[in-house]
Amino acid sequence: MQVKNQYKKFVGILLHILMWVVFALTFFSRQPLLSGSTVILVMLIAAFYLNAYVLVPQLLLKNRVSLYVIVACVVVLSITYFSGLAEHIIDSWHLSRVSFYELINIPDAGPEALLGFRNVFTIIMSGLIVGISTAITTIQKWQKDRQEREAMEKEKVTTELSFLKAQINPHFFFNTLNNIYALTATDAAVAGRAVHQLSRMMRYILYDTAQGHTMLSQEIAFVNDYISLMQLRVTDAVTISVDVPASFNDVAIAPMIFLPFIENAFKHGVSATEPSNISFALQQQANRLDVTVKNSVIKHNSASLDTNSAIGLTNTRRRLDLLYPGKYTLHINQPGGGNDYVVHLVLNL
Repeated sequence: MQVKNQYKKFVGILLHILMWVVFALTFFSRQPLLSGSTVILVMLIAAFYLNAYVLVPQLLLKNRVSLYVIVACVVVLSITYFSGLAEHIIDSWHLSRVSFYELINIPDAGPEALLGFRNVFTIIMSGLIVGISTAITTIQKWQKDRQEREAMEKEKVTTELSFLKAQINPHFFFNTLNNIYALTATDAAVAGRAVHQLSRMMRYILYDTAQGHTMLSQEIAFVNDYISLMQLRVTDAVTISVDVPASFNDVAIAPMIFLPFIENAFKHGVSATEPSNISFALQQQANRLDVTVKNSVIKHNSASLDTNSAIGLTNTRRRLDLLYPGKYTLHINQPGGGNDYVVHLVLNL
């Protein structure tokens, strides 16, 4: 990165040098080396950088516009005055008559008339240089401010996503550990397999998702592991179905984006005695994912449905807003006349 910055700085300096060389050759190539034109060129270069690095940052960009205009006018008039003074001291009239002054095409014009035209030319040229310097500096400042805002926004988004993910993970682990704890009292062998599955899922969360994204195949494998783990504690009264295409386009996706919906389905759609069902269905068309999570609503769980699931669903909505702004739709069908709680997510990757 440091080498890249040094290279960019070197290229910038080189471009400035080439700019002034072209400028000098274009406007002053026919002038004697020792003349007022040389003084003008030196003063224009000085005015350019004085304006770019002092006047614009310290005055114009700090809303001291009136003072900036006054100082800029003083700079332009100073260039005109000192270039005329240099012309008078150098006395290059006899050297430059065949060059600059003849280009004006004013027959029999004396030094005074031509010097007046030269002053007008100097004022125009000085104003143009100061204006270009102001425009370049202002644009660079605007671009720098925009890059800083984008960097701050990106950092803010990254921090918020990390915070939201940190909220989701403990929520998941607490639920899963409670399930394994319940298994230890009934079947130690099954509990051991559950611990192994949980360790594999933890490895996925801690390492495979460290970059902030994962592949769809990995996320589906994680969902299958989670559902398989949860099946260890449900009774035969619960019907669980998973509908995932056998082959699909393996695209990058935000990790654990489906987990809160599946967690809520198991938390609120499972009964040890009443018939209940949970289903997870995923369809893909190109880069469009269509995910539906459905669960039956158990009466003794329905009272806590909104309060207990609020954190997970709120965080997931926030993650979707940050990661896929304008690229997703999320519909949650609260149980009313029907008996199912349905979450439908359409995601354009």
